[in-house]
Amino acid sequence: MTSATPPDLPVQLATFVGRQSELAAVRALLDTGRLVTLTGTGGVGKTRLAAQVAAAEVARRPDGVWWVELAAVSDQARLAELVATRLGVLVEPLQGPVRSMTAQLRGRRALLCLDNCEHVIDGAAELTGALLSSCPELSVLITSREPLAVPGEVVWRVPPLAPDEALRLFVERGRQVRQLFGLDQEGEAAARVLCSRLDGIPLAIELAAAWLGSLTPQQIERGLDDRFGLLVRGPRGVAARQQTLAASIAWSHDLLDEPDRAVFRRLAVFPSGFDLDAVRTVCAGGVVARDDVLAGIGRLVDKSLVVAETRGGVSRFLLLETIRDYAADRLREAGEIHLVRDRHLGHFLAFSAGGPERAANLDAWRARLEGEYDNLRAALEWGLAATDPDRGRRLAAELSWLWHLHRHGHEGIAFLRRAIDRVPTDRSLLQARLLTGLALVADTTSPLDMEYDVARQALELATAHGDESLRGQCLSLAAVGRFYTDFTAAWDLTVEAIRSADLAGDQLFKHSQLALQGMIRQLQDRHDEARPLLEAALDGLRHRHRGIASTTLAYLSSGALASGRPAEARRLAEQSLELAEPLGDYLRVGMARGALAAAHTASGDVSAALEAMRPLLLLMENAEAAVFVPGMGAALAQVLMAGGDLDGALRWFEHDVRQAEHVAPTYLAAQVHAGYAEALRRAGRYEDARGELDRAAAIAGELGMPRVLADVLQQQALLTGDPDLHHEALTIRVAHGLRTFWVDSLDAIAAWLAPPNAVRTLAASTTARAALGYPRRVAERREYDELLARLRQTLGEQFATAWAAGAELSLDDAVAYVRRSRGTRDRPAAGWDSLTPTELSVARLAATGLNNPQIGARLFMSRSTVKTHLSHIYAKLGVANRTELAGVASFTDDRDSGGGRNTPERATGLNATGGVI
Repeated sequence: MTSATPPDLPVQLATFVGRQSELAAVRALLDTGRLVTLTGTGGVGKTRLAAQVAAAEVARRPDGVWWVELAAVSDQARLAELVATRLGVLVEPLQGPVRSMTAQLRGRRALLCLDNCEHVIDGAAELTGALLSSCPELSVLITSREPLAVPGEVVWRVPPLAPDEALRLFVERGRQVRQLFGLDQEGEAAARVLCSRLDGIPLAIELAAAWLGSLTPQQIERGLDDRFGLLVRGPRGVAARQQTLAASIAWSHDLLDEPDRAVFRRLAVFPSGFDLDAVRTVCAGGVVARDDVLAGIGRLVDKSLVVAETRGGVSRFLLLETIRDYAADRLREAGEIHLVRDRHLGHFLAFSAGGPERAANLDAWRARLEGEYDNLRAALEWGLAATDPDRGRRLAAELSWLWHLHRHGHEGIAFLRRAIDRVPTDRSLLQARLLTGLALVADTTSPLDMEYDVARQALELATAHGDESLRGQCLSLAAVGRFYTDFTAAWDLTVEAIRSADLAGDQLFKHSQLALQGMIRQLQDRHDEARPLLEAALDGLRHRHRGIASTTLAYLSSGALASGRPAEARRLAEQSLELAEPLGDYLRVGMARGALAAAHTASGDVSAALEAMRPLLLLMENAEAAVFVPGMGAALAQVLMAGGDLDGALRWFEHDVRQAEHVAPTYLAAQVHAGYAEALRRAGRYEDARGELDRAAAIAGELGMPRVLADVLQQQALLTGDPDLHHEALTIRVAHGLRTFWVDSLDAIAAWLAPPNAVRTLAASTTARAALGYPRRVAERREYDELLARLRQTLGEQFATAWAAGAELSLDDAVAYVRRSRGTRDRPAAGWDSLTPTELSVARLAATGLNNPQIGARLFMSRSTVKTHLSHIYAKLGVANRTELAGVASFTDDRDSGGGRNTPERATGLNATGGVI
């Protein structure tokens, strides 16, 4: 029968002969046990049987059947990485692949098949044990020459083919060589004898049948008989069937012409599959003419010594593990290991070179290299271990873009460090490229640890060598490193980087820096400037760098959300995730999902927001350490707080706060401290909330983040009961186009207005929220309902009239109405209590020595506005200049530790360093 193979399983190019009873037996074992290991000697048919079982199980496994070939895995540590890649799960770098898989596979009714585990038996046992203990619905099917020896394992030894099945296999494979092949009486007798001599081992029978194009069954049987005479000299303790297979491979090998033998043994250098271009480079030379290599591969395929397969319409080839072991022994005997591995390194060094292809379409280049990752890794190991590591170092430099996008970023960092450390005092351009590559991989793997410092080292070397393109890359990466903590320095670096990119004609880095400029402007809430920068960058990045394009879309989504376009924000976030998902990059996917969750939360769909974050939530719930994905914990916390889960929100805010403690203050910390403060206030932890607001205000003031400052002012108003702070928050939101959040200010201010005005304001806010698609969160709805009930009771019949009047107001008119209704506060004419909150903020900052431009930058106002406020402050306090103001402020701090309503500390939340809330 012909196998029915789903896409995830190995393609069976030949019919599956017999084994019906074995197939039923193994499936029955999977019904009662969750771990079944098929054991047996090489060539006995473990893989073919397991693949057939897997194909038959598809209908019973609603969450999937996954097949992972482990023959090319060279060490235990990489096994789990390969399995995670094959399963397409997100790998949280600090947890590692095993824990990441257990988190995401829990509850999945699936079958995982691990093929050829014997050389990584310890790693396979550890991984399987972890998965089975954490994922009760998961089953595992193993093929290995030896059992895993873990609890719950059911070991089933694959038997040889029954005599009639063995004969049928010989005939069917013979018909692949000779279409009309059949057996007469003598031929059948010889075929039965040789099948018996081959112990019913399918691979051995297929190797023998491959010669039916030139030999009769009788000749094959006699040749094998001669070869088997050598078995008596085989090593002690080796199983007879293992000796039988070795003898049949040797017999088939000895029948080859010398050029084909040379091609055959040289193929052992490939750890997994290979294509014809690689074969030409690696196998030609000596007795093998370059033009004869392809014909030789064809003859080896005909003799079943090489397996041909097709992936995505591209022909590839491989050696079965047992045959590859035999070929490797022949390669050693021929003394060609160094020669062939050097050729292998040379081919994949040339193969990995980016050039125009990488510049034009980084994703296509990456996909091409990912298909050869095992070969690239093997070539890199050989090159870096060489006496002269130059070619290995060059290969490491080429692969930095792959590791930047690949899920194995930590492996890339290790390789790049090895390459740099091989010649630690080197000042060459190659060393500059390696340092640049290290910064590039750190960008997505460990950006807050090393990126800026390494980029500056690389920049020094690139400048010394006059390489403008590399210099631009270094400047770009340095800008990204500064982005988290210093917007001004980052912006200046982007300007210089774009200049270098233009000189070098480097469009990728130019557009990446335009994206970074857009991100900086957006975080500064200069959205009219940010949007065109981000859109221009996106046009240049979609086909050059999906990762940065995805992040650019996430920022566009955030900007749309803040600017009054929540529906557009959701659409952009969906596009961001669509671009990021195929990359399997934890950072990019995390940012895209965070943006989508924020958009869903704003539109009131908390269930959709939680679903968007679910894959990340599964990982983070089991994390012992916090991994870096910008704002991911805070995004989860905001979703939970919007849905009314305050305890959950506090837990995730604390996750990001702990992370922020280990690095310099970042824009992320400002956002997290502000959100955490709201959660703490709602939990009744008022002093803790004030501390978080101080921290948020200090960072937001330093970096220039109006939205955060407005949020802080609103929370401070709710803590202190000072409505003027609500008006200050609204002023900032209006000045910086934070249109979506105007309604939050309207709701907050309404509680302090006279009842008719309050109703009009709430009606206008409610109408605007409906138009925006920005409903109130759970806690806000409760507060709104309580306030509305009191207003109904107070106004009686007038309520409906006031509501109708407010509902007619546009959002702009409602904001103007509220700002006009602010009226005169009950303040004395002089002294500290006469100062407005804004005047108090200006006074304290002036007293600490800041000049007018610095105060303006902190409080988001012009120099002339600062000057006007200072003139009012001097008049109210009876002072003539900054020096006298500083003396009065110092005296007040010493005299009054908190008694007055408007002391500087209490009214403005000024912290010890002068930051204003």
